[in-house]
Amino acid sequence: MKTNPRRRHAVLSVAALAAAGTIVAGCGSSSSSGGASTTSATNSTTSGAAASTSAAKVTTGTVAGLGPVLENSQGMVLYIYTPDGTSGVTCTGGCAATWPPLMASGHTATASGTAKASLLGSTSNPGGGTVVTYGGRPLYTYVGDTASGTANGQGTGGIWFVVSPSGTVVKSGTSGGGGAATSPTSTGSAGG
Repeated sequence: MKTNPRRRHAVLSVAALAAAGTIVAGCGSSSSSGGASTTSATNSTTSGAAASTSAAKVTTGTVAGLGPVLENSQGMVLYIYTPDGTSGVTCTGGCAATWPPLMASGHTATASGTAKASLLGSTSNPGGGTVVTYGGRPLYTYVGDTASGTANGQGTGGIWFVVSPSGTVVKSGTSGGGGAATSPTSTGSAGG
């Protein structure tokens, strides 16, 4: 029995269009957790503390009581999570919804202001993509920072701290901080 070539072509075309529609629909899916909406296609958030996947930039700004600190290109303060140390990203799932990692596209990031390009790096994100590091530590924003130049996450749980342009973790200052600054490669105690 011979199959009509036109009919076979039509069936294959419909199947290809259905598959393409499924793929496109999957790319636009998003999930919401902990107040931050994450889009899987771009791995970025829609909160004020957005961590973008394109042209990741680490720059500097000043926060009252903390001095010069690292910020992303939108002026949102960047933090380190002390349990990460320099071993990679350990803030995932619900943690990453509240503390979105600074994502890099193509494993690259640029430095501006007094941020040091020599301290920039990257590490794999267990949730997919690549996270920007500074002095070997993954960088994060905080959804509680709704305006540039604020550091509402400073000292949270005794494990979230801002970073100076020299790579020093700033453990003194506002929002429940305490203790002294540590070097960028020191893991220290998580506290909490």
